[in-house]
Amino acid sequence: MNIKVYGADWCADCVNAKKFLDSRGVKYDYIDITDNKIAIALVEDINNGKRVIPTLMVDGVSYTNPGIAGLMKIIE
Repeated sequence: MNIKVYGADWCADCVNAKKFLDSRGVKYDYIDITDNKIAIALVEDINNGKRVIPTLMVDGVSYTNPGIAGLMKIIE
């Protein structure tokens, strides 16, 4: 499973998503969008021009702020 988490260190939902994935031993790439124009553009493109984080890309499928329940379904 190829997981990329787009977020920011100041974002509580992003921190919670990372903690959850870490607790389950799930490997992922974390991309901080704060000063990353390419990552910001990707997140905005996925979310109709909005910077909604965390945004995850899992095997080419995007998930916008799925929450813990959504993450559980994604990693099953």
